[in-house]
Amino acid sequence: MFEPGSSREGAQMAAGADRSPDAADSPLADRLTYLFTTMHPPGAPYTNAHVAEEISGGEEYGGVSVTEQYLSMLRNGKRTNPSPDVLRALAKFFAVPVGYLLGDLSPSQAERVEEEVRFLVAMRDKRVRSIALRSVGLPPEVQDSLTTIISQFRQQMNLPPEPPGANGAAGADGSGGPDGEATNGRR
Repeated sequence: MFEPGSSREGAQMAAGADRSPDAADSPLADRLTYLFTTMHPPGAPYTNAHVAEEISGGEEYGGVSVTEQYLSMLRNGKRTNPSPDVLRALAKFFAVPVGYLLGDLSPSQAERVEEEVRFLVAMRDKRVRSIALRSVGLPPEVQDSLTTIISQFRQQMNLPPEPPGANGAAGADGSGGPDGEATNGRR
């Protein structure tokens, strides 16, 4: 699903040291690790403690109570079968379908969810958002010209032609930039 060097592979390698051998077979552990390391406000990724506190303290999550330790066990594959309520709360927190966390989506559906995550991460950066919004309403040939100009700048700066994981959608490295803002107002 991901090419070598993609952000998900980096997230998996970063988490590899504290994962159980069974975690490699756990789509839930993989996907939670990906979301924790990718879907967060500019700066540092969410912590288990922060997510547990947000979910447990928010009525919008259906009154679910979850602990930092339980989230850790889900992320390292020691627990692989959370209740439907916990899955719904986690999916709502990260704004993804529950089926994505369960591994019930087809590979193409899961890739589409991950493309949307990368897009949301890219759109946190105020400058990226400004460039994208300014192109709205321009004729397709002008948008194509802008894409060519951006590609030329990327080449001049020795950057890859497409951001990591772009696959036709806006890609991002997760940094959000100095003027970035969190999606959904979460911090």
